[in-house]
Order: sequence, then structure tokens, then C-alpha cells
Amino acid sequence: MAESGLEFGTPIQFLKGVGPSRGSAMENAGISTVQDLLYYFPRRHLDRTAVTRIKDLRESTWATVVADVMVCGERRTRRGKMYEATVSDKSQLLKLIWFNGVDYVSKSLKVGDRLAVHGKVESYQGTQMVHPEYDRLSEGDDPIHSGTVVPIYPSSGELKHVGLDGRGFRRIVRNMLESLPEVPDHFSDDLLSQQNLIPLNDAIRQIHFADQPGLLSKSIKRLKFDEHFFLQLLMAIKKDSIQRSGTKALTIKSNNAIEIIAELDFDLTSAQKRVYSEICADMENPSPMNRLLQGDVGSGKTIVAVLSAVKAVDNKMQAAVLAPTEILAQQHFRTFNKTLINQDISTALLTGKMKVKEKKSILEKTQLGEIDILIGTHAIFQKDVEFKNLGFIVVDEQHRFGVNQRGGLIQKGWNPHILAMTATPIPRTLAITYLGDMDLSVIDELPKHRIPVITKSVEPDRLEKVYSFVKEEVKQGRQCMVVFPLVEESEKSDLAAAVEEHERLSREEFSALSVGLIHGRMKRDEKDEIMTEFENGSIDVLVSTTVIEVGIDVPNATIMIVEHADRFGLTQLHQLRGRVGRGTEKSYCILVERKATDRGKYRLEVMERTNDGFEISDEDLKMRGPGEFFGAKQSGFIRYRIADLMTDGALVHQARDAAFALVEKDPHLSEVSHALIKMRFEREYATYLTSAGIS
Repeated sequence: MAESGLEFGTPIQFLKGVGPSRGSAMENAGISTVQDLLYYFPRRHLDRTAVTRIKDLRESTWATVVADVMVCGERRTRRGKMYEATVSDKSQLLKLIWFNGVDYVSKSLKVGDRLAVHGKVESYQGTQMVHPEYDRLSEGDDPIHSGTVVPIYPSSGELKHVGLDGRGFRRIVRNMLESLPEVPDHFSDDLLSQQNLIPLNDAIRQIHFADQPGLLSKSIKRLKFDEHFFLQLLMAIKKDSIQRSGTKALTIKSNNAIEIIAELDFDLTSAQKRVYSEICADMENPSPMNRLLQGDVGSGKTIVAVLSAVKAVDNKMQAAVLAPTEILAQQHFRTFNKTLINQDISTALLTGKMKVKEKKSILEKTQLGEIDILIGTHAIFQKDVEFKNLGFIVVDEQHRFGVNQRGGLIQKGWNPHILAMTATPIPRTLAITYLGDMDLSVIDELPKHRIPVITKSVEPDRLEKVYSFVKEEVKQGRQCMVVFPLVEESEKSDLAAAVEEHERLSREEFSALSVGLIHGRMKRDEKDEIMTEFENGSIDVLVSTTVIEVGIDVPNATIMIVEHADRFGLTQLHQLRGRVGRGTEKSYCILVERKATDRGKYRLEVMERTNDGFEISDEDLKMRGPGEFFGAKQSGFIRYRIADLMTDGALVHQARDAAFALVEKDPHLSEVSHALIKMRFEREYATYLTSAGIS
């Protein structure tokens, strides 16, 4: 029987057993209403079938055990302190070890505690788990003794302080479920049957208090499907909105592009030809292109962008090429000018650090339509940049720009065609989740002359041999780059390290060579001068921070040494490696390992094993997760509570098909049968829809 007056929007403090004090603590945890509590899912479930006895644990598997703490305490090691606990379930002993968060663990564990422990089983002087997750259990929590599926909720010190530990919190949730009317389902019976999903009411109740593991599994599937479905619905509506907006169809055949292809000193690969054809077909439609071009470092994306921009110019439209850094913008400017040298097409470079007089001239010519292709950095976003007839936009390394930034550039034209490019290979599931409103083109082959870069990780004691090898390569007329990490929290020290290493290498190992230095804090003119000297061969060894991550194209550079390589992410290491091996000579990437963690060592092993950007991106996704893969700007609109992009691949595709089919049938979700879908969709994504200008 439902409690009188209890609704999904009821403030949480009015729920039985809560009150003002607990209500305030729950609001601080993000639980303001009954509906919030409904969707405050357990972070883990314990059931009798999921618990393994310690004596039955197998090495390299993940397992959950329920055991009592026999001994625990801090220990000193060479690297600092660690915390160790020995637990027993009367079948055998298990050692638990923490190197991080020692202070927290030491305060939260004591001898006699009964724990549910989840972690990876290792064998080292006995059976152990390193950095396991754990929950303290009370008598009613223990799945071994209770015979039930026990939900373990995310908790905080504040919740525990008001009596909402595991058992207290479960009591509140049970009160709610007993008092709440049936949860209405936004999906029709036909869709549930078609997708093999249980009703929402059943899923919500089973996720909190499952009658059996099988029903828990079905509830998790249903709730994950919902989260994927509504995000895919956003993608489908965005794509439909783009396709329904009109634009100028660029139907005139690009004779300039045909001439450029004939004059190239290399042949386009089959993949480049295929992708260019896909782009041309899009641009010839009266709805704006919104296409993502993926291609590994060195696969030849830039020439495709040049040819596409030329097609726009041949149709009497202007093109804008947006790059995330000055170095990359300058590189594009040089490439466009070199490629268009025999064409009557005007180009210009616009960056934030230009002189006022030079910038004013470019702005005037752009507004009058005298500049056909404007290449630049974030400076192009500025309000004083106006185009006469912007019809085509290239956004390079598009994940470095926010949605609103790209939207501001689009508004400078009338629904211009957009080509986004990235050298960061994106796993398929991630691409259709974050970029599902875009069509996808992939350059999946490298130019024939490209030789795979040989990658080796070394410890500092082998650097003497590496430096000798560099000197031999320089004798052969080749060049080298030495890269230092530059991360926000230690920017000054890392910059200082690069400067000091430049001075040391110039004075010692490479005293007979020309050694240059480039970093992000240099003035534009200084950076230009250094890069020009490196490109023309005046500098043998270039010491740099990660400012050279993108935009450097020096075919004569055959060696890259990456210092503290274990501190870089896989994708960034792959980007850096792409700065060498751009010519016809065999090239090398030396990764210097200093104080590497196990994760750091594994990243270096992956880099040694493969040059395949897609394999590297898959590994990077597994290690960092989707949010870090794209950065906070890109992942901020996702509202996942239970879904997991790394494990839900098949379910993502299933949800995507259902969402796109719905939008094709009812683009505005205006049918009465879709009212609840529309209501939840707007609740989930109202803020994002407003900021993106989607009605």
C-alpha cells in the first residue's frame, strides 16, 4: 500500500525514516527527491553464488571473498609506507595490501571487522590482493549467513554520520519501495518485447532488492539499456536536426582539385580516394555535412582537407581551417600554400599573437571575401572575424574544442559543411556514443613509403648507448627530437627540466652538434625561428616539451627520445611517435622509463608491441576510461549511473538502433505514445539541449 502523498518528486526529507538532518546529508550526496533515490543504484551486489572461499581463489582472476580481519597495520617500505591486512574465512588466509590511501585505510579498518573484499588475485609469498575494494559488513549484510542478494551502496562519511551506513541506507530504500506506487514505463510493451527487456518497475525494484541473481542481471541490462538509449536519442535528434537544416549544395565539379591531384609527387592511397569521394558526396547535398575523418598519424588526412576546401572555393564559398595550436596552424598554412602554389586561391593565417596591423588586414580581406581559405587557431572564434560566405569548415584534432566553440564558428556562415579530423583513433563504441551525430570516414592505410617506427623502452643506464646512436644518425645527415612531459600540476619543474637538459646535452653528450630548444612559453617569433632552423637542418637535436605533439612534419627527423615516457598516456605517446618516421628512412622512438608504476610499464609495453593506432586506443580506453579519453569538455553531458561503455558494446549498438528508428518515425517525439520518453529525455539533457541550440 502506497504511503499517502508519496510521489517521485517528493523531497527526500519527507520519506519515512529520513527527516531534515538525514535529508540534508542525502541532498549533499545528490539525492534530493524520491526519484533521485530510486536511481541511486548499488555500486555492487553480494550474493552467496558470487562469493569465493579463499582456498578456492585462482591467480589472475577477479573475485569477491567475505572474511574477518585477523591482523592489520602500516608497514614501511623503500618507497614509503603501505598498509597490510590479513583476513581469514576459516578456509585459508588472504593478504590485502594498499600502497595508496594508507591513512584512510588505517582509520577505516580494525581487527575483528568482517569484510566483503573484491580484487584481483595475485600470488606473492602467499595469496594476496593489491588495492582491493572492500565493504565492512554487519550481521544482516553477510550474504553467506543471510542467503540473500545484498546491495552495497555508495556511501560517504556524512551519510554514515547520520546513521546511514549500509544497513541504515538499505532500510530507507526499502521503506521507499514499499510506499511507492508502480514506476510507469516510458517504453511500450512492443518495444520491451522486441528488445527483450523487463518492465521498468521490475528493473528498479530488483536492482535494489533482487529476489535472485538472474532477475538482478535482467534489471541491470534494462537500466543500462535506458541510459544508452537516451544518449543515443540525443545523437539521433542532433543528426536529424542537422540533416533537416538547409545549406548550399556545392555541386560544381572541382577542376582545381583535379589539377592538384595530377601535380602531387605521390599517389593518393585507395583509402584517401574513398574518403574524398564520401566528402564530395556529402557536400553536394542541400543539407550540411557533419563528418568525422579518422586517420592514424601520417595517413594523409591533410591533403584530403586541402582538396575538400578547394571544392568549396570552386563553388564560390570560403573555407575555414581550425587547429588547436599555433604550430599545427602554421604547419597547415605551409602545406596549403605549397599544395595550392599553382592555383589562383588565396590563403591566410590567423593566430592570437599576430600584430594588430597584420590581423586587421586579414580580417578586412576575409570579410570582403578576398581570402578564400582562412587557417588559424582559437582566434577564428573571435567576434571580429567575419566571413562573406563561409561554406566549409575543417576542425583538426576536433576533440580539443568544446561543443559551444564549434557552434560559434558554424554561426559565422549559413549551416556550413563541417569536416572534423582526428589522428586519435577512437574505438567504435566510443565513437558512436560521443560522436554519434556525425558520419564517419576512416583512412585505414598508410602511404606506401611509410616504414613503421621501431619503438624501444630503456632505463636511464642505457642512455649513453642511445646518445651514441643519435650521433651516428646525425653523421648520416639525420635529426633527433628529445621530448619532456609537460603536465599542469608540475609545469614549472618540467619546463625547467627541458631547459636544463638542453643546456646539459649542448655542453656534454652533443657538444659537437647543434642543439635547439622549443617550448610553449616562447614567443611566436622565437618558436617560428627554431622550427625553421630544425626544418632546414640547421639544428641536429631539438629538445622540446609536448608543444611538438602535433604539427611537426620534418621527414629528416628519424629519432625521438621521450623522457619520463611512463608519465604519458598511450594516445599521447602515439601522437608523439608520429612526429618521426615521416620520411623514407627507418626511424626510432626511444621511451625513457624513470620510476615507472606497473601501469606505466604496461603502457610502454603496448607502445613497443604495436604501431596500430586503433589497438592503442582500445588499450588507452581500458586504462583511462571514456571520460579521460576525450577530456571533461566532451564527456560532461553524459549521465551514466550504471552503464559502462567499456563492457556494454553490444547493448550500445542495440540501443542506438532503437533510438535512431524512433527518431526516423517521430523526429520531434510528438506522438502521444512517446510522451514519457520525451519527458525523461528532456529531464536528462535539458541543459545540454539549450547550450547546443537544439529545440
